[in-house]
Formats: sequence, C-alpha cells, structure tokens
Amino acid sequence: MLAKKMIRDIRNHKIQFISIFLMAFLGVYVFTGFGAESFGFEQTAGQYYNETNLADGWIYTSNLDNDFVDKVNNLSLTKDSERQLVVNSIADFDNDPDITLHFLEDDDISKFHVMKGEQFNLSDGEGVWLDLRFADAKNLTVGDNITFEFEGIEVEKEIRGLGYSPEHVYQTSDSSMIPDYDKMGFAYMSYKAFPLDDVPYNVLLVKHDGNSSEYEKQLDNDLDRDYSSFQSRDQHPSFAEFRDETEQHKMMTDVIPVIFIVIAMLTLLTTMTRIINSQRTQLGILKALGFKNRTIMFHYISYGFWMVLAGSILGFILGPLTLPPIMFDEMSMLYSFPKWISGFDVSFVLVTLLMIVLSVIISYLACRKIVNESPSTAIKPKIPKVSTSGFLEKLGIWKKFSFNVRWNYRDAKRNKFRALMSIVGVLACTMIIVASFGCMDGFDEMKEWSYTDINHYSSKLVLNDNATTSQIDNIVDEVDGERLMGSAIEIKANDVKKSGVITVLDDNELYSPTDDNKNPIEIKDNEISLSRKMAELLDVKEGDTIKWHIMGSDKWVSTKVDRLHSDPTSQGIVVTKEKLEELDLNYTPTSVITSQEVNDNFTGVNTIFSMDSLTDSWDEMMESSMTIIYMLAGFAALLSVIVLYNLGLLSFTEIKREFATLKVLGFKSSYLRKLLLSQNLWFTTVGFVLGVPLGIETLQYLWGTMGDSFYLKASISIKTLIITFIITYLASVVVNLMFSGKLKKLDMVESLKENE
Repeated sequence: MLAKKMIRDIRNHKIQFISIFLMAFLGVYVFTGFGAESFGFEQTAGQYYNETNLADGWIYTSNLDNDFVDKVNNLSLTKDSERQLVVNSIADFDNDPDITLHFLEDDDISKFHVMKGEQFNLSDGEGVWLDLRFADAKNLTVGDNITFEFEGIEVEKEIRGLGYSPEHVYQTSDSSMIPDYDKMGFAYMSYKAFPLDDVPYNVLLVKHDGNSSEYEKQLDNDLDRDYSSFQSRDQHPSFAEFRDETEQHKMMTDVIPVIFIVIAMLTLLTTMTRIINSQRTQLGILKALGFKNRTIMFHYISYGFWMVLAGSILGFILGPLTLPPIMFDEMSMLYSFPKWISGFDVSFVLVTLLMIVLSVIISYLACRKIVNESPSTAIKPKIPKVSTSGFLEKLGIWKKFSFNVRWNYRDAKRNKFRALMSIVGVLACTMIIVASFGCMDGFDEMKEWSYTDINHYSSKLVLNDNATTSQIDNIVDEVDGERLMGSAIEIKANDVKKSGVITVLDDNELYSPTDDNKNPIEIKDNEISLSRKMAELLDVKEGDTIKWHIMGSDKWVSTKVDRLHSDPTSQGIVVTKEKLEELDLNYTPTSVITSQEVNDNFTGVNTIFSMDSLTDSWDEMMESSMTIIYMLAGFAALLSVIVLYNLGLLSFTEIKREFATLKVLGFKSSYLRKLLLSQNLWFTTVGFVLGVPLGIETLQYLWGTMGDSFYLKASISIKTLIITFIITYLASVVVNLMFSGKLKKLDMVESLKENE
C-alpha cells in the first residue's frame, strides 16, 4: 500500500522529483565526466611514458665522450643512461619544415613508439622512423624517401616506420602557438645513419633514483658542473605542458562538481520538507492506523532515495561515456598519444555512494521531527510561523515602505531557510557562470596584452642559427626592422630552478615590456627585469639575487633583480643589449621584427610569420578550453532554472493560503504575481551580488593552475557581468512566469479551508 502511495505521490509531484533526479544526475555526471577525463589524461600519459620508458632527465653538453658517460653512470643515483645526438634540420619540402633529428646510440630510454611499419632497428643505417603527424601532413608513407639538411650535411633515408615519441607529445613551431605538423616534426635514426665517422653526441638521457633536485645536486657535486645544463622530466617542455593541462582539468573535477552536489542535496532537503509538510494529515492517519514510526520513516526516505539512486547511477554511467570523448577529440589536436584512455578512480564510486547516503540522511532529517509526533498532533495542520516585529519594523521608516516590500520582508523572515536556499542556489549558479565566462575574458585579455600591448610588430622573421651579421643587417635594412634576441634560459634562486626565456632589447620600439596594468615600462641599460610570475615561482623580489645561464652555455651569472615586469605568456628575464655584453655574454639576434607585412624570403631567415597567424593560432589553442567553458555555463544555467523553480514551488506551496486570503481581500492575480516576482528578484539580487566576487575568486584559483608560463590576475569584463546578470535574472523571471497560471487557478475556498 505504501509503495502505491509513493508512486502516486511521485506522479502528483513529478516536477519536484524530476528536479531531484536531474540534480543528482548533474552532480554525479559532472564529477565522473570531468574526473574520467582528467584521470584519463593521467592514465593515458602514465601508461605511454611507462611503455616508452621516458627519461627522468636530460643532460646537455657539447663534450659527451665516454669518460663523461662513465662519470654519470658511476653516480649512486644513476640507474641507466643513453646518448643521443639531437639536431635541428630542414626537410626537403617547399615550406622548409623544421625536423628534430635524434641519432640514437641505444634504444632503451624514451623509445620511439611505432604505429605503422617496422619496429626501430638500431642496426639499420639506411632507414628513418618519422613523426606520424608530419607524415600524414605531407602524405608520406612507409617506403618513401625523405631528405634532411643540417649543419651543411644532407642525408636521404627511407622511411621504415611512422609513430610517436614520448619527448614530442607536445611541440610547436616558431610560426605557431599550436602544433602545425605541416611545418615541423621529428625523426629517429640509428647512430649508423650519421654520415660522419664520429657522432658528436650532445644529450645524455638518464634514469635515476630519488627526485630530480637530489640528482642534480649529485651532478653538481661529483661532476663539478662539467656539463651545460640538466633538465628534469618536470621541466621538459612536452611533459610540463601536458602536466599543466591535466592539472587544469583536475581543478574542474575538484571544485565545480562539489557545487552541483551541494545544491542537489539542498534541493532534496527543501523538496522533502515541503512534501512532508503537505502530507501531515496523511502521515497522522498512517500513525493512527497503527503504522510504526520506522515504517513511516522508511516510506518517506524512499522518496528521495529512489530518485537520487536513479539519477546518480545514470550520471555514473553516462559521465565517463560522454564527456571524455568530447575532450579527447579536442586534446588530440594538441597532444600526440597513440591512444586516449577514459580514466577511472575509486572516488567515482565513493561520490555516487555519498550522494545516495546523503539522500537518505537528508530525507531522514526532513521527516524526523514530524514522525516522532503523536498521531493526534501529526494529523493536525502545521501551526503557521508567527512573524514578530523586528528592529526594522519598529523604525519610523517601516510605514513608508510599500505593502509589497513589507509583505516580502516578513515572509522571508518567517521562512529563513527557504530564503537562504534561494540565495545559495543563485549564488552557486552565478559563481559558475562568472568563472566560466571570466575564462573567456582572460583568454581575450592575454591575447590583447601579448599581441597588442607588448608585441607591436606585423611580421617576425626568425633567423637561422648560422645567419651572418651582414645578412642580418641586410634584412633589417630591407624591412625597416629591429633586432631582437630571445633564448631559453635556466634560473635558480632559493634552491628552486625554473626554465624561462631571456629577451634582449636593442632600442626596440615594436616590443614593449609592461607592468601589471599593461603600461609600457623602460628597462635601463644597467637593469635586469624579472617577470612577476617567475619571481613568484622563485620566491624572490626586487633587490634579491638570482643565478641564470643561457641554455647551451655552461656559463652561469649572478645578477640582482632590479625591477619586475608582467607578461601573460612568457616568463623570464628582460635585459638590454648593453647589459648582456656587460655580463660578458654574446648578443646574438634570433629574429627581426617589423611593422611591415613581409612575404618575401631572405637569406638567413628560417621562418616568417605574421601577427595575424599568431592570433589565429592562439584562437585555435583556446578552442579546447572553450568547450569546457560552454559546458559549464550550460550546466550552470540549467542548475539555476531547476533550483529557482523548485524553490519557487516550495514558496508558492507555503504561501498559498496567504495568497488566497489576499485574493479574497480583493488583490488581483497580477498584483500577486508582482509580489512573487519581487521576492524572487530580491533573492536573486542577493545571490548575484555575493556570487560575482566568489566567481572571481574561483577564477583566480583557475589561473593559478594554468602552469608556469601563464600569468594573469582574475577580472571580468562588463560584458561578462551583463551576460551573467541576464542569465541569472532571466531564469528568475522565467520561473516566476511558470507560476502565473497557478495563481490564476488558485481555489480560494479550498486553500482557505484545507487546514480544517
């Protein structure tokens, strides 16, 4: 009988129970979906790196002879090592694509992963194993020949296999911020394929025990810095980029779903409270008929239990099945893995069980009090809450308020929990929407800051490594350009080492370092400026001393941080040419920037790209993030409608008798709608005002997970504020309109006499 009653009650209150189902579904769906994606990233990379035995570190030196290798192998922390010659080459195609060549002495560390063709053969001196993405872009296949040119040497090899490399999961060319496989790639060959007798190995891949800091200290102590630099796995550009991407997605899993789950439980609490209060008479009759308190308790607990159980299980199943494939399609455009794995973690099961357990606890709390009442008390209607005069009502200004204001104020004071729930629901929705659209603002701000405020050029001509001074002078004269030097560096301070970039200025007007407010600043000839993000990572400030060296050089210099500059995408040091030469370091221009649109190639120029191509590649790079943002904004808007409707229904049920009384007194339905709308707008306004700053704080947390390269302070545009305002208030108005019909159909006699 109770089962039939439950089914009938659920059918009669289907909207409320559908909302409970949806909230439970959304909470688990978002958590497991984003979790399967972020854990999938970790498991995809972890499995791939284990299969290919990715190196723990890379030692770079120009003197990688047998004695040096023996010294490294004799270190107590070294487990294994392997030499490679890594050089940049140009493939024989019309657009001169950059190909990173790896000549291998062995093939146990950072192994090439073959997708098509033969497995890598260290004895094969005539074959090459090529980047699959590059081969697809150039319509190359196994058996084709390809020619590379590097350092005046030309080699032609037959493609034996196509695949991926764990060291090239993420890579970009000089002309694009996203992978452009038509312009770049990599290739692996045996040391026997090198055209000269002696292979000048320059990289030693190592596997070691302990953490990278301990190992580097041992290198410094035992080898007396007889090498140019050491790069740990965490500092490797490919590994670090994907790790940062994974951290960003894990943040979504850790923060956003919690909001959905909390709101789902609060929605369940308000719904069950309303249903139980509306069924006091039925509950009292059940008690009078002899049903035990335990039986009645189980009966009402089962209402929320079945809805949450169904929603949670459906979310648990659909989340990992639907969300990860969407993101994997986006991520596969940026990162190269043989396969993508939809991850799983025990937390998925725990959160699903938690949702179900919480539904039982919340349903118990909602009906505990009334179930423990005696049948004679329970069968009577609940005594309406009496609103006592408060401080505001005793002031003289109280009488100047309209009836609308006074009625809504007293109703909110009389039903504090419902008012609080409405505010919290709107606050949560506002927070998610602000954080979501604030990400869009941040990406646009980074783009504007980097490509307008800092870089003013129209074209950038990237120079060849062997470009002569006369060639550079000729290029500068032809395009009316400016020389600019940019090189990778390592910086140390407070036992922390970070990779960055040094930018060397030579009276540049087309490149302007900026402060936090995006205003240009002048770097004097005797100053060294450190980026703010790098200063935060190294825990240094103006006046502190840092040590750094240019990658490829074993000369470390100690300098004082004279000032700080701000850059959204490039972290490191900015100095003038004069300061660099004062430190006894060579000034070697790496590019020429100009305000002209340059299409003609010049001798000594490797690549030419325009500002338009840079901004286009930035937009493409942000597309994957936009997918998450749009989904979150959509979920937040749906959450807003569900919460406000459920609370609106609760409010309407609780004040139905008051509204019936007002109708009897002559108030028209239009005025009652105005009362209800006013109350919704009050709660919406409070939730909106509180939600905006919390959304900005959430956004700041998000920017903190963007990795070492990005720097931005959380802020939102007027546009985002307006969009958030429209979505939030539109949801409130739409919900209010849903109850307009109910007010017209309100039976005054039934509403006034239902307590009898």
